[in-house]
Amino acid sequence: MAAFSGSLFAATAPAKPTAPAPVAKPKTVTDWCTPLAARLPKVSVDDCRNTKLQPTGTNSLNGFPLLARDLSASAKHPHAIKVLLIGGIHGDEQTASAVVFKWLENIQKSSEQEFQWKVAPIINPDGLLAPKPRRMNAHGVDLNRNFPTPDWQKEAPAYWSRVTRSDPRRYPGKAPISEPESRWVYDTIEKYKPNVVISVHAPFGVLDFDGPTSPPSRFGRLIYNRVGVYPGSLGNYSGIHKDIPVVTIELPNASQMPPDAEVQRIWLDMQKWIRQNIVTPAKTVKRL
Repeated sequence: MAAFSGSLFAATAPAKPTAPAPVAKPKTVTDWCTPLAARLPKVSVDDCRNTKLQPTGTNSLNGFPLLARDLSASAKHPHAIKVLLIGGIHGDEQTASAVVFKWLENIQKSSEQEFQWKVAPIINPDGLLAPKPRRMNAHGVDLNRNFPTPDWQKEAPAYWSRVTRSDPRRYPGKAPISEPESRWVYDTIEKYKPNVVISVHAPFGVLDFDGPTSPPSRFGRLIYNRVGVYPGSLGNYSGIHKDIPVVTIELPNASQMPPDAEVQRIWLDMQKWIRQNIVTPAKTVKRL
């Protein structure tokens, strides 16, 4: 209901010009670890706090901050590969966020950083924290169909209508990067300029890849199996359109974490593949 205007009280007080009542904004969440730990398997409140994630300045539609952490490479790696590691772009894939927390812990414990990292475990907090975790954000948009791939306005709605039969779980939105969460990923790619993007999903139990270098054959038990190219997907946008390789890790289960040993094997294999297949512009020039 709109606020009462001053004109309603003209009989008892002089009318004063008033500005339109501002639209109430969601209150920004400051204690983010308590609700997140309640939803993420094998991530405690202390685990969350120990990662020292910081608000990025972008909030979800419901006012939850998108959280990230930057970790620089060691001084002996002045031209380190820049990795963007993200999870939880779909809110009902809880393990996709939880495993990124585990890997962030690994990075923090390492005495020497070979790569430069930007880590964002939960791209879709509103989907994760909905009464029942759901794939879409608070606008009902599938964030992984909301990136500005070529001919998005024609292809994304047509694909949604024809192929998914207007499945609400895969609604691409009204326009590319219409959502604050997908726009943050887009802006981060533009500003941070990663050499490779690692995006964690569930529950297909495979590896997918888009981009200009050789795909990984295996991370742990996960084997490369091309999933497909979708209008508006991050893989399509970054890997094919921007020529920034995207590895999509599909964990086997959305709510149950892999064994700790498997989480570690995936982590080690991922780093080995990055080391062998991703080059920075500085390294490319040096080789020439």
